[in-house]
Amino acid sequence: MDLIPFEERWAEKWDKFVMSDSVNGTFLQTRNFLNYHPLGRFADKSLLFVKGNNIVAVLPANICEEDNGKILYSHQGSTFGGLVLGKAFKKISNLEPIMQLLDDYLLSNRIAEIELKMTSLLYSPEETALLDYFLQLYNYSVTYEMGYYIDFGSYADDIESNFTASIRRDYRNSLKTEFTFRELQTNAEIGEFYDVLCENYQKFGKLPVHTLDELLYFKNMCLKDVVRFYGVFQDDIMAAGSMVFCFAKKVFHTQYLACRHDMLQLFANNFLYRNLIVVAKELGFSKISFGTSTLYQGKVLNKSLAQFKEGFGTKEYINSTFKKILRNGGC
Repeated sequence: MDLIPFEERWAEKWDKFVMSDSVNGTFLQTRNFLNYHPLGRFADKSLLFVKGNNIVAVLPANICEEDNGKILYSHQGSTFGGLVLGKAFKKISNLEPIMQLLDDYLLSNRIAEIELKMTSLLYSPEETALLDYFLQLYNYSVTYEMGYYIDFGSYADDIESNFTASIRRDYRNSLKTEFTFRELQTNAEIGEFYDVLCENYQKFGKLPVHTLDELLYFKNMCLKDVVRFYGVFQDDIMAAGSMVFCFAKKVFHTQYLACRHDMLQLFANNFLYRNLIVVAKELGFSKISFGTSTLYQGKVLNKSLAQFKEGFGTKEYINSTFKKILRNGGC
């Protein structure tokens, strides 16, 4: 087995491996997705583990020079990723050389730290217990973020019967406003959603991870088959909205959820969540995810947001981030 740096000539094989031949790959680790970033935004250091012409595993990655040295991240241009392992190679006999090759790479390139934000089991085509164990075995520490999802296999068909009394009451109150809900189609509508999203981020002194141009690129170009946008309207004014990533027919994932501050008291958020649940179920997804409710890699729980999501009859899932600090820049 060999470890080699990614080159563009591997792009087609890489994407086929991630989407068809891996236990934990999603479109978020494909070159089709990662390449939307402007040249120079990330110092790409993606790696392939190969046997002959066969890909055994890939690591979408970038490197940053920080005060304490070089840090190798599973690609920061993706929500999650980490090591993506081939279905045919999920065996101890393959994971041992993968981990050793990665360690050798870190040492020879004087990497001070590596951080791998893995694909959650919720989105993975297959379970990843062996991979998680080997990361621990090779001295990676782990932190967890907590998120919420609904599994329609155990969710009552009468959607509101799954809600807590307070969420059900607030949803019924939202009906008094005569909100409407629809999928967003035009660039202008996506722009209006982005304004609502920015308003939400401003209270934290931040901007969304993606720019408006990037959202439009997702919709019209590289992710047009997997990204959807939805909005809640009061007359012609957008009150709330969501950007959704569709993971095959498995998970309907709300990548962004946003509500105008002055619409919270009219329960536009409740109206949005309830209608997203309906759409996901009607489209045939087995699950809907409302994302994480934690901050700072899980060290802080956003309790009010978590309890709000709990009220819709959700279950919990975790995202795992594995980290290893190497002494003296890999020595």
